[in-house]
Amino acid sequence: MPELKAEFVTLQVSDGTAMRAFVAQPEGRDKLPGLLVFQEAFGVNEHIRDVTQRFAREGYVAIAPELFHRTAPPGYEGSYADFQSVMPHVMALDDKNLEADIRAAHNALLQQNAIDAHRIACVGFCMGGRLSFLANLILPLRAAISFYGGGIAKSERGPGLLGRVAETHGPIFLFWGGLDKHIGPEQREAVGKALRDAGKTFVSLEFADADHAFFCDARPSYNKVAAERAWALSLAFLKSNLE
Repeated sequence: MPELKAEFVTLQVSDGTAMRAFVAQPEGRDKLPGLLVFQEAFGVNEHIRDVTQRFAREGYVAIAPELFHRTAPPGYEGSYADFQSVMPHVMALDDKNLEADIRAAHNALLQQNAIDAHRIACVGFCMGGRLSFLANLILPLRAAISFYGGGIAKSERGPGLLGRVAETHGPIFLFWGGLDKHIGPEQREAVGKALRDAGKTFVSLEFADADHAFFCDARPSYNKVAAERAWALSLAFLKSNLE
């Protein structure tokens, strides 16, 4: 098991704001692939930091930006038991600012001495699953992974991102929970159809007996079998696209 360096850094965003990010990487290695890790709606909490470090142990320089930095103090962590308390931060997000945040985190990766700038990918969970899709539209990424990303397809929450699907860069792996009431089959199918019609490379996988947030071992919806299989598939997908 490699020794890890893990720390919070402060990034400057193009709109003049400052954003903290959690960075983890193996010690004493270079020419490593980079990975953007996008949070759930609960901040860069213990779970997201753990996932970021898990990827670092697999040989990535991984960075998880705090996307609520305009409305919440540094280090903000919402409660899984009180979703309403995080909603003001979620509702305050807009794609223009999020794109600036994504670019700031990407630039921070490029500045790492250990990075191979030609091998960068992203992964995101829930809210971050949508952000992973968005990052793959605006950055020259080699691959993207989206776990149950709500808001990619058009819904009551907004127009979604499928109108921009032609801008997709790297292949994308989409994980869904078959029991997920937040993202119904019509949305999942719309994402696949848009990518297929645009001639993009993608994998869309539904775990029939898994619910929303099945990957998060800190939440009641955690599904150990689905999470372990999704982790193994994620590592294989990244490896095959970042070699």
